[in-house]
Amino acid sequence: MTYDEMRIRQAWPYEVKVQHAERVARDYLDRVAAGVSYGGSKGTAHEAWNTHVSVGGLDSITLLLFLRDRFPGEDIKAISRSSLEDKSIQEIHKQLGVVNIPGEKTKVSILQQYGFPVISKRYANKIEKIQKPNEKTTFIHAIMTGDMGAQGGYQHSDKIKLPDKYIEMFGGLYAEHRPDLVCKCAPFQVSAQCCYWLKELPADKWAKEHNSVPFLGLMASEGGQREMGLTKNGCNYYGKETVRSCPFAVFTRQDLLQLALDLNVPVPKIYGEIVRDPDGTLRTTRAQRTGCSMCGFGIHMEKRPHRFDRLREDNEKEWDFWMYRCVIDPDTGERYGWGRVLDYIGVEWENLPGQDVGQMSLEGFMI
Repeated sequence: MTYDEMRIRQAWPYEVKVQHAERVARDYLDRVAAGVSYGGSKGTAHEAWNTHVSVGGLDSITLLLFLRDRFPGEDIKAISRSSLEDKSIQEIHKQLGVVNIPGEKTKVSILQQYGFPVISKRYANKIEKIQKPNEKTTFIHAIMTGDMGAQGGYQHSDKIKLPDKYIEMFGGLYAEHRPDLVCKCAPFQVSAQCCYWLKELPADKWAKEHNSVPFLGLMASEGGQREMGLTKNGCNYYGKETVRSCPFAVFTRQDLLQLALDLNVPVPKIYGEIVRDPDGTLRTTRAQRTGCSMCGFGIHMEKRPHRFDRLREDNEKEWDFWMYRCVIDPDTGERYGWGRVLDYIGVEWENLPGQDVGQMSLEGFMI
């Protein structure tokens, strides 16, 4: 669908969206059970698939209970890399019988080998490129300037270009492409590969072994790559390499929280409670979204207390590990963690929320 069509559907009444989600899921169940054809007009017929929900936080927990409520006769499995989630989410997974699937790599090994997931997945992919020496000059030039060169018809693209503020922070290896900026090299590596190794590859392997295709609790209202993918490919997608269903694609956060209330979904502690403000807006009293305890995508946009503050509150030993000593600097042998990353991008973390940084000594203790 187009972005305009997506906006129209997002403006539907809540009840209409819930009915739409049920129809989307029903169509998906019927088609994959019958053996859909995929790959366009020259698609290939496929044997019948099983289905499963890829479960993480509140959104996909709500999706799982929605499908169980609407389709009690269907054998829809539930899988997750539960060990990556907050302990309160892991508890809910156990209650719901979610299967904890094994991973390919550890969180620490990914940070050490590839780098830190920070800013956003879209930008991290580009930052990872410009932090590597000897990359293809034409592609690097496009990321640094937006100019596509001969292969791109000498067009300019702001979509491929990295914003200047991040070029200045991470583009030091290719500073000659932007002599108008003061480009630096960050004292850490950035990467978006964590999701692939930790979640996507293990889930894909499980799906192939069990001849199963997923339901995903994604919403276009979350923005970024999710919005682009769901708008382009729709709620149900039957591609040559990928088959998936996102019944909540047109939902807003308000719709998701209302459905969670209607279904009496158990809310993990990390989210707090679902409450309604005087103006009628629903929200969770703690985290609004969650992910791996090592994930920093979007941290620069969070108000305090942010996700690492909540980790400190819930598990200070784990917080200490991720902030100070989860990886080793290959040049100096020094242990460091997310603290170095957050300091570099200007996110406070070592002081307590509401505490003036000036009240702390250099060692991080209150004076």
